[in-house]
Amino acid sequence: MLGKLKQHQFLFEELVKRDFKKKYKRTVLGMGWSMLSPLLMLLVMKVVFEQFFGRTVNHYTTYLFCGLLTFNWFSESTNGGMRCLFANAGIFTKVNVPKYLFLFSINIQVLLNFALTLLVFFVFCAIDHVPFTWRFLCLAYPIATLLLFNLGIGMVLSALFIFFRDIDYLWSVALQLIMYGSAIFYTVDNLPPRVQLVFSANPVYRHVAYIREVVLSGSVPSLESHLVLLGFAVAAFLAGAYMYKHYNTKFLYYV
Repeated sequence: MLGKLKQHQFLFEELVKRDFKKKYKRTVLGMGWSMLSPLLMLLVMKVVFEQFFGRTVNHYTTYLFCGLLTFNWFSESTNGGMRCLFANAGIFTKVNVPKYLFLFSINIQVLLNFALTLLVFFVFCAIDHVPFTWRFLCLAYPIATLLLFNLGIGMVLSALFIFFRDIDYLWSVALQLIMYGSAIFYTVDNLPPRVQLVFSANPVYRHVAYIREVVLSGSVPSLESHLVLLGFAVAAFLAGAYMYKHYNTKFLYYV
């Protein structure tokens, strides 16, 4: 895969540039929307939920931002990845190129947006008087595993979308369930152990919990947390890679 990426490096770079320009074409704020959109959502959720949960959670604004930052990246990446094959059918039906290039280019563009929002997140941490420690370097780990996880889920969704357009509607419902199951604006500490176990099966929640532990608790998560995130990422990526390899030729007949 890395060899083919290097072989088609020029095409990959052009795809990334195209996706980035297309996202902000004919907009006044341009890249500013990448930061403004999550900030507006943060403001709304803070106003609505702070009275219910903010009194029992220290640094509630940062707590909220951790959840929104992670979920928005996952949502944008998988939504864009789901449609990437269908949107680029005019290219790979005429030219023999690795089909995962389109998914990777989308994820690079979304990763750049995430990086911009992450800078704003650090500013909010400073405003919220969250102490910065060397443990913030640990954030590179969940970023890497979530990127791999997003790629895997994107490959699965984009393959399914070629054959079943209903996936678009099903995934929008699934995202809502994942969002409410990621404890973005509430805590799970007071929930029964069995319910907390259900939350632990949600990969997005586990990434959110890891980031919160580093940022808000100032501690390095356990080895178990590291292994779980890696397990989710590898399993999703392998599943996606299998689908791309297994249905590679069939894609041409359904687009």
